[in-house]
Amino acid sequence: MARTRSAAQEQIADLLRTAKDSLHLSVAFMTRMDGTTQTLEVVDSSVPWVFQEGYQQKQEVTLCQGVRDGTLPAVMSDLREHPDAMWRPAAKFPRIRSFVSVPITLSDGTLYGTFCAAGLSTDKGLADRDKGLMDVLAHAASVVIEPGVREQARREDIEDRLVPLEAAGGPRVVLQPIVDIVTGRRVGSEALSRFPQEWGKAPDVVFAEAHSVGRGDALELQALQRAAGLLDRVDGYVSMNVSPSTLLRPDLLEFLGALPLPRILLELSEHDPVEDYVALREALAPLRTQGMRLAIDDVGAGFSSLRHIVVTEPDVIKLDRSIVDGLATDRVLHSLVRSLVDFAAGLGSLVVAEGVETAEDALALHDLQVGYGQGWFWGRAVPADELRDQFTTPVRAEVPSAGAAVPQQLRRSDSGAVVA
Repeated sequence: MARTRSAAQEQIADLLRTAKDSLHLSVAFMTRMDGTTQTLEVVDSSVPWVFQEGYQQKQEVTLCQGVRDGTLPAVMSDLREHPDAMWRPAAKFPRIRSFVSVPITLSDGTLYGTFCAAGLSTDKGLADRDKGLMDVLAHAASVVIEPGVREQARREDIEDRLVPLEAAGGPRVVLQPIVDIVTGRRVGSEALSRFPQEWGKAPDVVFAEAHSVGRGDALELQALQRAAGLLDRVDGYVSMNVSPSTLLRPDLLEFLGALPLPRILLELSEHDPVEDYVALREALAPLRTQGMRLAIDDVGAGFSSLRHIVVTEPDVIKLDRSIVDGLATDRVLHSLVRSLVDFAAGLGSLVVAEGVETAEDALALHDLQVGYGQGWFWGRAVPADELRDQFTTPVRAEVPSAGAAVPQQLRRSDSGAVVA
């Protein structure tokens, strides 16, 4: 059965055809050499039944490896003149007698494999000058294959991190309090995923990477399962994040349907595209009928949230930290938040402000009639057992002096803008 080539492999085949025709040889091929095995990845041959794509051989016995080791020249017009060539399998079958091989090197100096041409008869016309053509074609091949090599390495790196994590049950989940700004009492909490610190990656980056390799839905479901496992350990509602594409999976909907839905606030991020709003509404309808509430996250960070809001009619609108941080002293942000609060009131939606870090911003939110808040000012994300129920109320008479509201080490956001 013929192998299906990728677009990049078709480009390589064209380069190989140029080499074969220009040098008047029987075959040209590109190999992949991984240190132990040589694979014929792409072949252009006048005798295809002899040279087949996918054929593998021990790297140490190949002509290409002999050239790499320096025991064979890069250009051989007659293999019989080189004893180190004649013992190798290719000299016996398919009985190669003329050969030229040059390395394919990526931009970082990594050896990918070789770019080769061979004949089944001697060719006294094959000379060192022909190596120059092969070098040029090999460089062109490296430019073609490098993006795919880098992408494969990226995917393998992601898989190597995620597979053990998934086997262990998924990300660690912590809770950040969501409070009534007027009373300072916690009404709920947002479940936030945490990944190994040594990865050096924010949760939203990890989930995006997982989706890019087809593991995002499974990782999101594990995060939701971990979050649901905390419901018996805290009171109030628990806000859980899910991407629209994952939400449409039957297993995810079945999982959500088994939860105590009146205690669930499901968050859809403003950043996640929705391909089918009709399907999304239909998936959410039975859950919302049973008491689950819907929130649109990251509102104000872009434009698509308005489309999300209009179509889904959420119960909660969550203001992105980018329009909350510095609200007390920024007239533009003040006007924007006021408009969004009025907009939410017209829809009958509650408003939660994310990323609140100072008492001044908390007071400004209070004055703008934002009902609920979350952020470092009230508490960082912590394990369920460390969650507090009551926080200092930021009323006007109690606003501390500037700079005293939050310790300096806490002046960074840990809000619910992260996809769990």
